[in-house]
Amino acid sequence: MELSLKGRTAVITGGETGIGAAITRALAEAGAAVVVGGILEEVGTTFARGLAQAGLTVTFQKTDVRKEADVNALVDGALRQFGAIDVMVNNAGVFDGFADCLETTEALWDQIIDINLKGTFFGCRAALKHMVTRGSGRIINTSSVGGLRGAADGLSYTASKFGVVGLTRQLAVTHTQYGITVNAICPGVIQTDIRGNSAAILGSDGPDMQKGVGSDPDAYKRLVPAKRKGTPEEVASVALFLATDAGSYISGQAIAIDGGWTAT
Repeated sequence: MELSLKGRTAVITGGETGIGAAITRALAEAGAAVVVGGILEEVGTTFARGLAQAGLTVTFQKTDVRKEADVNALVDGALRQFGAIDVMVNNAGVFDGFADCLETTEALWDQIIDINLKGTFFGCRAALKHMVTRGSGRIINTSSVGGLRGAADGLSYTASKFGVVGLTRQLAVTHTQYGITVNAICPGVIQTDIRGNSAAILGSDGPDMQKGVGSDPDAYKRLVPAKRKGTPEEVASVALFLATDAGSYISGQAIAIDGGWTAT
């Protein structure tokens, strides 16, 4: 089956960098009109412009997923421009630098939960208002191996990503009957700049993002059977599959893209 999204519209949060940027490109190259919502305005504008110049239908709108009004405006704008939303990818997220419980401040906890979990909830709710009426849709939420294992990340990040998996499963149970699939992708060790981007977004609330880095940068090789980091494109290929008709009977799943990490 061809992985085509011709004639369809996708909205993605956090689609301007890293895994999100790879998903944006994959959806657009499959034929979708993609509306990217992100907080890094200069980066997002430049990224979307480059894809548009390459002949793809991609636009960018500054969006802070901590604010429901911003998320609603992103979805409403896509509806006005393209008439429908077929795919919603809730990808916006930040990292907590492996901060454990005693290192996690209230401010850091609130920021991580608000962006990673509440922002995903806002995106799902905004999309579902439209998708339920249409009787079709694809929702893809970005969780993490940190949403499947307790030893992968810091406290607030782990809590937020486990929350995304739970949210995804509950929505699948309650909304698949309306022709809407809801799934989570769970990347493992992927080649991105999540630390740098998270530091820029969290500002003074952010922890030391270099914790766990430097003394043994190859430690992941003891955890990951593939003995390498994954690429954003490898994650994007799974998101694309779930977004197309090929994934029409998959719902409520948390799919690890981790080089075998969770099999150990």
